[in-house]
Amino acid sequence: MGIERINFTGHSGATLAARLDMPDGPHLATALFAHCFTCSKDIAAAKRISARLAGMGIAVLRFDFTGLGHSDGEFENTTFTSNVDDLLLAAKHLDSMNMAPDLLIGHSLGGAAILKAAPKIASAKAVVTIGAPFDPDHVTHNFNDALSEIKAKGVGEVMLGGRPVRIGRDFVEDVSAESIADSIRNLNKSLLILHAPLDNTVSIDNAAQIFQHAKHPKSFVTLCHSDHLITRPEDAEYVANVIAGWASRDLDLRPPAPPIGAPEGVVRVTEADPDGFLQDINSGPSHHLQADEPLAYGGTNRGMSPYGLLASGLGACTSMTIRMYARRKKWPLTRVWVDVTHNAMHAQDAGGPSKIDRFNREIHLEGDLDTDQRQRLLEIADKCPVHKTLESGAEIKTVLAD
Repeated sequence: MGIERINFTGHSGATLAARLDMPDGPHLATALFAHCFTCSKDIAAAKRISARLAGMGIAVLRFDFTGLGHSDGEFENTTFTSNVDDLLLAAKHLDSMNMAPDLLIGHSLGGAAILKAAPKIASAKAVVTIGAPFDPDHVTHNFNDALSEIKAKGVGEVMLGGRPVRIGRDFVEDVSAESIADSIRNLNKSLLILHAPLDNTVSIDNAAQIFQHAKHPKSFVTLCHSDHLITRPEDAEYVANVIAGWASRDLDLRPPAPPIGAPEGVVRVTEADPDGFLQDINSGPSHHLQADEPLAYGGTNRGMSPYGLLASGLGACTSMTIRMYARRKKWPLTRVWVDVTHNAMHAQDAGGPSKIDRFNREIHLEGDLDTDQRQRLLEIADKCPVHKTLESGAEIKTVLAD
């Protein structure tokens, strides 16, 4: 996955800093991500969700709103309306790159801003909110103690997330007068609402109100055990997987045809976590799985180990080969399963001086089969192409890409 640094002009003329997470493989769709109130594009949840979506072929643009993160401008002079304007300009910039957004994602107040902006972004087919408030004014409960100062002096300092943030009177007045109900009703796009029941910042009844005002197609998924900022990596990964799976109904996520010489396509393995061993594996237009190592070996155990994948290939090929033969012979095989284990052994146990790898394969056959039929199916198991490859060995040619 590559990350490109991008700048574009915001509503006030200030330069806004953005990151574009690009897939390593085929670029199948583009998403625009709006971060939470006073957060930044580099908040852990935004980075993790964007990285996971990029691993699934969806490019993601995340940017800092005016006056936040690495973007220029004064945050105290911004409003909810100006945030919406920044989103529209971000969508316009993506369009100028021939990457008009297909998917809009908003976290917290960014979700409310996404809902407000969505009807004006014609290219978008689907919208996702994560912990979003139904009433944008909901955010002002975070600085009740400073409201009188803000109204009297035009600006006040509020402690948010353990750091001081200057909030302007225009923001308070604008967000207090804002309503997104009409925008939700006129969305004309598929909507996915993600919300945590344990969210202490934006209560889950906000999700219910958004859902009630939205027209179909709409979906709601609860984020059990997650907090408002989705700080746990496993929660961010779950959110990304849900978004990608849900959005595939509305977005054309079919990759281009595989290159000549690879009729079954290219299997691409991409590192998902540089601090661990988690890998994204993509094969063809719709097949995705993960590889990892067990906890005891420094992994997070979120996928099969490489040897587990190798054993699964042998088991799957064996089962398919047996089924194909029994079907052709019209034998009464009702069910087949294969248990495969792997271990390294000293080759002298097999008549040699060095170590070799052994795959132990136990085949289970169900059905009214006689002894001869069962024995023949056992023999057919050795005709499995993966079995033959493992037995005879394979040549592996490795090159460095440009």
